[in-house]
Amino acid sequence: MSRGPGRRLPTTRERSYMVSENTARLAVLIDADNARPSITEGLLGEVAKYGTAHVKRAYGDWTGTSLKGWKDQLLAQSIQPVQQFAYTTGKNATDAAMVIDAMDLLYSERFDGFCIVSSDSDFTRLAARLRESGLTVYGFGERKTPKPFVAACDKFIYVENLTYPDSPDAAPDAPPRLKTATSAAALKRDSALLNLLRNAVEAASDDDGWAALASVGHIITNQQPDFDSRNYGYAKLSDLITATTLFELDRRSSSDGKPGSLYVRDKRRRSGK
Repeated sequence: MSRGPGRRLPTTRERSYMVSENTARLAVLIDADNARPSITEGLLGEVAKYGTAHVKRAYGDWTGTSLKGWKDQLLAQSIQPVQQFAYTTGKNATDAAMVIDAMDLLYSERFDGFCIVSSDSDFTRLAARLRESGLTVYGFGERKTPKPFVAACDKFIYVENLTYPDSPDAAPDAPPRLKTATSAAALKRDSALLNLLRNAVEAASDDDGWAALASVGHIITNQQPDFDSRNYGYAKLSDLITATTLFELDRRSSSDGKPGSLYVRDKRRRSGK
């Protein structure tokens, strides 16, 4: 890939800093044929956690009636509709248009990451190709999304976790509606979850067994891109870990007076087991 005279891509350290400061430049590409317009508000709210959406495009055949529900969302959220006719029955031309645009945006070297909104496994190779170029890929789709596409992303968010309250009395800034929280007893019976949490804490821990919660979260996401505490009914990883009752949490004070970072330790380390 040509970078032009005097241009270079950010180093891994520089990119990590940009993402941590929420200044990552993101391109949001939505497969409107494969996503519901009702997710838009929650989707863009989630995207804002990872950076700024410099490009927001939705792809589909806007001449038909199947996408009519998108119009209000496109206007309200300043999303650019990209027209793509269906050339023949049974073939999805929208996918090809998204892939072509994604590669054009990649070669522009203006972005730090992509948000691909679809439950279609056809975007698996695109996600892998973008990551090969050093960009971060966030996938958004329904729980039916095939695992290969999920695994091809750095992080995958299920749109069911981004559903907002339908009540007209709900506050404008009301958080997404969570599923019923999984009980402590049920969490303790989930051996796969406990192994994931314990192994991540151990991998990030110091000699005393304490690990920065942020580091634990990064390790878990690297191992399982679709891991999300909201899948269990908890808004934050710290809430999920607390609910298991198997870990200690400690918020350490900051020297500049700001809220300190959270640290976590397996209770078995304290007891010497």
